[in-house]
Amino acid sequence: MRETFDLIAFDADDTLWHNLDLFTRTEERFAQMLSAYHDPQWIAQRLIETERRNLEIFGYGVKGYTLSMIETAVELSEGRVTGKEIERILEFGKAMLKAPIDLLPHVEETVRALYRRIPLMIITKGDLFDQEAKIARSGLADFFEHVEIVSEKEPETYRRILKRYSIVPERFLMVGNSLKSDVLPVLSLGGRAVHVPYHDTWVNELADEKKVRDADYDELDHLGQLVEWLESRTAQRA
Repeated sequence: MRETFDLIAFDADDTLWHNLDLFTRTEERFAQMLSAYHDPQWIAQRLIETERRNLEIFGYGVKGYTLSMIETAVELSEGRVTGKEIERILEFGKAMLKAPIDLLPHVEETVRALYRRIPLMIITKGDLFDQEAKIARSGLADFFEHVEIVSEKEPETYRRILKRYSIVPERFLMVGNSLKSDVLPVLSLGGRAVHVPYHDTWVNELADEKKVRDADYDELDHLGQLVEWLESRTAQRA
């Protein structure tokens, strides 16, 4: 595999473990809690809008999401939301931060199979404390030589990381569930990317359809197919 790539990087949330489902369940609880003020579907849509507006201020992660829930509750209740309701929203956030890590199928065996055969890295965006804690709780930390927690996954982000580790883009592989964050930015630099779709896509991770149509990347049904894909590429080069 080292004949093909010098480094393989993995996204974390919804690539190595479930994450979006946790936000979806919390969103449903939040909307139901405020149903006395508005229709739950309307509340959920307003929360999405508030969260998108706040990404540049709070960044990604549970803490920013919790603040967006509080802001949405204040706005939609016209300031009538109670202290008890705010307290409950804070409990939603705390429960998310303490939630157990649920690995996706085939993740552990795939990472184990690649460990020591080729350097592995995690590149994930979000809150530093939260992401570090999730990686530690996942039981996968020892398999990765490097971890990069970033505020955004743009071409310049990947360019800086590759420069830091002296990796040329052509020798770099990124594996992730997001076309917008894990695939397209890497391809724009000349790197390779493998898309492993999650069963749902966060609205803020939807990619431009034209860019996706024109992109040259591979897609796998699940992470368990990655080793075979890598071995096939290595055999072709040989």
